[in-house]
Amino acid sequence: MSKRLVNISSQLCSTKITDAEDISEVRERIVAHVSRRSASGTSVHSPEGLRKSTGIQKRPYAQRNFINGDPLAGAAHLNAAAIPFSSQESIILSELLYCLIGIRGTYIVPEFQGDTVIGFKVSDQIHETLRDIIKEILPLALHYSQIQKFVQQTDEMESGPVLQALSGAVSELLHDYYLSVVQLESDLQKENLTLHKVLFFTRPTMASMEVIADALKTISRANIRGGEVLTLLDDRIANLTGDAAARKTFIELTQKAAVPYMEALQTWIYKGVVSDPHCEFLIEDTEVYPKGLQDDYTLNYWEVRYVVSRERIPRFLENLSDIILRTGKYLNVIRQCGKNITPPRSEPLVYSHSNQNHIVLINDAYNFASRTLLDVLMKENDLMGHLQSLKRYFLLQQGDFILQFMDACEQELSKKIHAVQPVKLENLLGLTLRLSSARNDPYKEDLTMTLLTVDLFTQMSRLTNNDYSEFEDSQENHDLTGLESFAFQYSVKWPVSLILNPLIICKYQMLFRQLFYCKHVERQLCKMWKSNNNAKKFAPETAELYRSVFILRQRMMNAIQNISYYMMVEVIEPNWHVLHQNMSTVENVDDVLRVHQNFLDVCLKNCMLINSDLLKSITKLMKICTHFCDFIQAESAMDPSETFSETVKRFDLEFTGVLIGLLKHINDVANDNAADNLINLLHRINFNNFYSDQLNFLCTKDPTGTSPK
Repeated sequence: MSKRLVNISSQLCSTKITDAEDISEVRERIVAHVSRRSASGTSVHSPEGLRKSTGIQKRPYAQRNFINGDPLAGAAHLNAAAIPFSSQESIILSELLYCLIGIRGTYIVPEFQGDTVIGFKVSDQIHETLRDIIKEILPLALHYSQIQKFVQQTDEMESGPVLQALSGAVSELLHDYYLSVVQLESDLQKENLTLHKVLFFTRPTMASMEVIADALKTISRANIRGGEVLTLLDDRIANLTGDAAARKTFIELTQKAAVPYMEALQTWIYKGVVSDPHCEFLIEDTEVYPKGLQDDYTLNYWEVRYVVSRERIPRFLENLSDIILRTGKYLNVIRQCGKNITPPRSEPLVYSHSNQNHIVLINDAYNFASRTLLDVLMKENDLMGHLQSLKRYFLLQQGDFILQFMDACEQELSKKIHAVQPVKLENLLGLTLRLSSARNDPYKEDLTMTLLTVDLFTQMSRLTNNDYSEFEDSQENHDLTGLESFAFQYSVKWPVSLILNPLIICKYQMLFRQLFYCKHVERQLCKMWKSNNNAKKFAPETAELYRSVFILRQRMMNAIQNISYYMMVEVIEPNWHVLHQNMSTVENVDDVLRVHQNFLDVCLKNCMLINSDLLKSITKLMKICTHFCDFIQAESAMDPSETFSETVKRFDLEFTGVLIGLLKHINDVANDNAADNLINLLHRINFNNFYSDQLNFLCTKDPTGTSPK
């Protein structure tokens, strides 16, 4: 790995170290310089003479880390014990300097565990006093070996950009380390170096090298990368409050290691693009939906397309991860709309342990992205206009349109689902839109129709169980009528489809199916009232027979109208006003999604769609009403063994039983949550306490179903 050399104040003999030389060459120059001195015929008892006797040649261009077969390892072993103390120090000093740059020696031999240096053995031939000093210096060689091993492994393996940047930063630090060894070698050649001086000059370096080696060893053992590496380095900085030099070194390492990560972050928060080929960035682009957004917006685009990978978040960005995610998502949507993204402030992001400027830049980018996308949705694409259209059609606000449509399609919708002609319904829908006041709606063309092949209860169950895969699949129910399966569909383009995605439309459809069928039952009961006017022409005996029919019809009408009134006036309308107010104060798209989602969830819950017992009771109640209307108009529901009055009585008992059960469920739910408006529905239906006795009887039953004595 090539690095430039700077601030070199020493020269080796007549040779000058140039800026373009490699770090490894510094070490080679040490060996070469000693070899040149050995050619001058120096004493074998001096360091130069010792090297001459080994026949050392200039090593090949390589980075040494006590490699087996190193030339110095094969040197002739002289009996150092026979050498005078002063000469021993000169010999061991030269060998020690070699050892500090990863070259095996004769009297200082590395000990390996596998391919890892775990310590050094100093020859017993060396005087004990010298050995003690050497052992104090050798930890520096061990730290160097561990650091060098990390650099070599990073170069050899296909590491990510953060590890590569860290390796480059460490190599730059080793460059300074090599220069310090060069300076010591220069002093040795001037015969101005002792082991005590080496120990004195290497102590500050030893402390920094120790913490660096420990951190790199931890990184290698844990096999971490990306954000996890930055977290570890940032933690080490926080723990080095008592060592200013090591702390400064770690800050420099972390700043350089964080450069590729901060560049990826910069691309994300300024352009909304994930540039992460090595899968190290905290934002993951799943790209599970390859089709263009204009043609096929997806159900879970906002939640699934971009996600935060928690294990990749550096600790210094942990509290900003949500803002970072949303910033890029907003910009990505803007970019998908074909708009140019020009943030007002796009300064480079730089890691700093103490300076929090990157937080300011991230917040500025977030504010720009959220404001821009909100303007795109609210102003350029008129989101509130689309929501108003949904309310007109799905929530039956456009009364004249709904009545005209039901009048036009009633005959077709009364058929079984397999017999209904969708093309005919589409034509009738288009005709009704043009003839009613809905013709002034600018988004009426976005409204279409569909026939759902599952009943409302099944559709609601899938939503409750988070089964969003398909709301129309092979589990078809051919017993459904057109009225039970009919629903509106609303198609919008990107980016409005981000808010009005298929899941949201499905929730609107469930509300519509409940309201639409309730309106149908109410219309049938009204038609029955008109036909009952003919009873005035009946003889007194026959008219008396129809009295129970009129009473039951009125009770049914009271229940159905109050249920409809409750859902539309006491649930949907006030919550719509809350939605409208909240939409005027939203600050970002996530607020829009949350406010809209809350509106639908509250409506679904209070319209008795979430609670399965309430939904079943209401569905059964309305079916009894429709069957009763069919019976009165055609007497098709009468059992051959029953008389007319007996059949009416059977309907009365069935209706009353189901209604009492519904009121009991309402009472139970209202008691559990006093904030719900459901209790109002109970009081409306039972306004004169007509059902009180039966209701009290059911509410006081014990869990076994028996009434208390």
